[in-house]
Order: sequence, then C-alpha cells, then structure tokens
Amino acid sequence: MRDVRGAWAVAGSQLRKWHEQPVVVQSVRSAGAATVAYVIALRLSPEPAPLTAPLTALLVVQVTLYATLTTGIRRVNSVVAGVVVAIAFSVLVGLTWWSLALLILASLAVGHLVRVSEFVPEVAISAMLVLGVTRVGDTAWARVLETLIGAVVGLGCNLLFAPPVWVGAAGESIEDLARRVRQLMLRMGEEAAGRTPVEHATARLHEARRLDHDIVQVDAALRQAEDSLKLNPRVREGLLHRIVLRTGLDTLEICTVVLRVLARTLTDLAKERDPEPLFEPQVGATLEQLLSEVGDAVVSFAVLVTTDISQNAESAESRLAAELSTATATRDKLAQLLLDEVQRDARQWQLHGAVLTEVNRILDELDTEHRSRRLMEELDRGTREERERRDHLVRLRQRLRMPRGPRQPRSDRNRPPVSGRSL
Repeated sequence: MRDVRGAWAVAGSQLRKWHEQPVVVQSVRSAGAATVAYVIALRLSPEPAPLTAPLTALLVVQVTLYATLTTGIRRVNSVVAGVVVAIAFSVLVGLTWWSLALLILASLAVGHLVRVSEFVPEVAISAMLVLGVTRVGDTAWARVLETLIGAVVGLGCNLLFAPPVWVGAAGESIEDLARRVRQLMLRMGEEAAGRTPVEHATARLHEARRLDHDIVQVDAALRQAEDSLKLNPRVREGLLHRIVLRTGLDTLEICTVVLRVLARTLTDLAKERDPEPLFEPQVGATLEQLLSEVGDAVVSFAVLVTTDISQNAESAESRLAAELSTATATRDKLAQLLLDEVQRDARQWQLHGAVLTEVNRILDELDTEHRSRRLMEELDRGTREERERRDHLVRLRQRLRMPRGPRQPRSDRNRPPVSGRSL
C-alpha cells in the first residue's frame, strides 16, 4: 500500500512539474484545439478529411491569453489570406514547380498588403499546405469554412481555458541569474585576495560578459510572465506583479553591468601590477568579504522580488536590509584601507577608486529605499496609463450610447432658445 501511495505521489509531482513547463502546456492545448476543430469540421465540412481546420487551430493557439488577443487576429488573417491565395491557384493552375514559386511570391505580397506584420511567412506556409491538400477546384471553398472553424476553435480555446500564469518560471529565472552573479562575485573575491594572473582576471571578465548576455533569456521569460498576467481572470493584482518583476530584473541587469565593469577594472589592475598581487593581504581579504556579502544581498534581493507579497515579503526585506547594512560596514572598512594604501603607493589610485565606486553602485541599486521609490514611480505611471485607457473607453461607450434628439427643421437650427420670461 505504501508503495502504491508513493508511486501516486511521484506521478502527481511529475504531472505538476509538467504542467509548469510552457512546452508541455502549449503542446497539450494545441493538440486539444486541433482535435476539437477536426471533429467539428467533420460534421460541417463536405470534405471527408477536413485537415485545414486543425491546421488553422494549431497556428492560432497561443501560450497566453494576451498573446491570443494581440497576435491571434493577425495570425488568423494570415491563415485566411494564405487559404484564399491557395484556392485561387488550385482553381487556375494546380500544384507544379513553377506554380509553387508563383504561389510563394504572391502569398508574401498578399501578406504585406493585408498587414499581418510578423506573420507574413505564415501566409505562404498556409497557402502551400492548403494547396497540397486541395487539388480540385470544386472543393476549394470548403477550405474557407474549415479555416474559419479552426480559427474560432483556436481563439475559443484560449478564451474559455485561461492559460497558466508563468510568474513562477520567470521568478526561477531571476533567482538563477542572481545566484550566478553571486558565484561570479565569490570567484572574483577569492582571486582578489591573492595573486591574480592576468589570464584568470580576463576569464572572469569573459564570464561577466556571458552573464550579461544571459539577461536576454531571463527577459524573454519575464515578458511571457507579463503577457500571462494581462487580461487573465485568475490574476487580481496583475499590474503590481508585472511592475515588481520588471523593476527587479532592471535592478539585476544594472548590477550585472556594473559587475562586468568591476571585472574590467580588476583585469586592468592585474595587468598593471603583474606579477605583484592586486592588493595588500588585508585589503584583498576585506574585498573578498565585501564581494561575498554583496553576492548574498543580490540573492536576497531576487528572493524578495519573486516572493509573493502576501507571504514572506517582510521577512525577505528584513534579511536584505540586514545584509546591506553588513556590506555597507565592510565597504567603509575597505574604503579606509584603500585610502591608506593609496597614500603609501599612488600608482593605481584611479583603479582602486573605481573598484570602490562600482561596489557602491551595486549597493545603491539594491537599497530598499531606492527600490520602494522606484516601485512607487512605476505604479503611479502604470495606474495613470490604465486610468487614461479606461477613461477613453468610457468616453467612447458614452458616445456610442448617447441618444439623439429629434431633428430640428433647417430653418430653426440657428435660432436662439426662447426664454420663459418673454412669453
């Protein structure tokens, strides 16, 4: 019995894990929409195998509801345009090598004419696929019906079954980025505490550059999470979640850029002081301690950003404030040691000052007051934009519902109203 329960528990955890994967969810939703479209097309279309309907549904289904509403119409437009072009070619010439070339050129031209934006290639793709299964002109118009069925099913699938919220995946990406930043800081601190060859310092610089490039992947995951929060009925505070995640990623991006500059400074310092150590033993040990504390603060900041506001945000903020206070005290100690070293040997005072400046910049970006001020500014801006859009919709609705009074005769339109006293 325990073995069976354990197997069910493992299977349940695996299913939950798959449910959180965008690829798995998208595959299931696409397959379901295509199957439903095919079943409906079998009853309504005169074709024995209406494959255009599941093809259209497969192209229309999106990962998020917001993406469906923003790009689904253009995608449907591109599919319908491709089907129309394919119908014309199937009636006139059929499928040959030269008609295929003309079909692609005509489809791309039509795609630009109907303004389907990034879905221009899908016009040609739909036209080729439909032409491949449509050889007889008498049955070509049945494909239009199948296309409409697939489009309606694809849009309805996203409207009726709201896609999942990808905030968890975006939060994991942000925390993973913060941990990689911390690991790089620890390696840089360990090397700064002793003799650092130029090759090692250059390797850390390359790691910082690769880390900077990895932000693009995190930004893509965050954009998907932002789209999943928009127009999602399961999300109440979508604007707040979007702003918290976006401002958090912006802060980590700035820290990553500053860390790359710090790696550049240490590389230049290693070139200047080779074969001597970068710093004196006490200065190097203090810098190692400081980078370790700053790395811990970066991870705590990421945890604070990705933590649900109603759960552990206060404890995460308190932990971040304590780590920043400890790092600030170590920073002050390092500043005094660097000042003493510069007074003894002022050859690389610019690079020493740059190290301290770059660490200060990271601490300033992680400061809780700075984050609160940034959040308030972004919330005010987002609320103002939503209010303006809502007011515009209200005015438009009132204008559409405004009743028209009786039409006055042409001769009485410009006459002033008669007051009651003159009667």
